[in-house]
Amino acid sequence: MKITILCVGKIKEKFYRDAIMEYEKRLSRYCKLEIVEVADEKTPEGAGEVLEAQIRAKEGERMFARLEKFQQPGTFVCALAIDGKQLDSVELSRKIETLGTGGTSHIVFLIGGSLGMSDALLKRADFALSFSKMTFPHQLMRVILLEQVYRAYRIMSGEPYHK
Repeated sequence: MKITILCVGKIKEKFYRDAIMEYEKRLSRYCKLEIVEVADEKTPEGAGEVLEAQIRAKEGERMFARLEKFQQPGTFVCALAIDGKQLDSVELSRKIETLGTGGTSHIVFLIGGSLGMSDALLKRADFALSFSKMTFPHQLMRVILLEQVYRAYRIMSGEPYHK
């Protein structure tokens, strides 16, 4: 299985980069992982709703351009969205396993920028996944997603994981 994380912005903080590299290393025995970053837009202080929507749209266009390259049979697109379906770790593991046994060879996870994701991207996704009703920094969300994907593969393999 190939897992792609398509996300907005670069990771600047070393501690996030270190955590991401650790999970990339751990996941290498279970799947082929790729992280694709698109440029983020600067958000001025006090930006209104209209400007924020324009920023989400610009970032969304960049993500769509990259997403088009992954459009092949067997690709499943999962958007991380606060209003998506919440799954526990075992359910996420079963979802990934079911996709794989059902013919999916590539899962693309979408992580929007600091203002969220464009409506067009959310509509394009095959599934919307929520990790919580809380808001997390999008940089931290990469680490959380990688940890949960790693945990999912451990569960699928019948290997121990911390509860």
